[in-house]
Amino acid sequence: MSSHVDLVGVLFIVWGLLTALVGLSTLALGVGAATLLTAGSHDGSRQIAAGLTAAVFTTLALIAILWGAAHVIVGVPLRRRTPRARLAALMLGSVDLLLLPYGTALGVYALWVLLNEQGKALFEIADRGLRNAD
Repeated sequence: MSSHVDLVGVLFIVWGLLTALVGLSTLALGVGAATLLTAGSHDGSRQIAAGLTAAVFTTLALIAILWGAAHVIVGVPLRRRTPRARLAALMLGSVDLLLLPYGTALGVYALWVLLNEQGKALFEIADRGLRNAD
């Protein structure tokens, strides 16, 4: 089960990096739409459309970047068996279930590994080791 936990951590990091990359490319589209506001004709309907497009792309980009960063931030300590990272990974994995198809696969796998009794035990052992070190 230890190798499964490591794999979930790596998959969280990869998923996070790819999601952040999609967010950055979407942000570029938002910036491109924002430049349309300053360039070209001053037709009212085009200005509204460009503004709405820029706002939507920028909002979606920021959400994707934050979502990706959260996965990377959780994936690294998950590989170190940090108990808090397990709880955060369970929360992120639960939401990932809604992101078809890859997020669903990652969410199902993460929930299976982290809710499995053997998976729980790995984090409990690590938690006891941290307590004894203090």
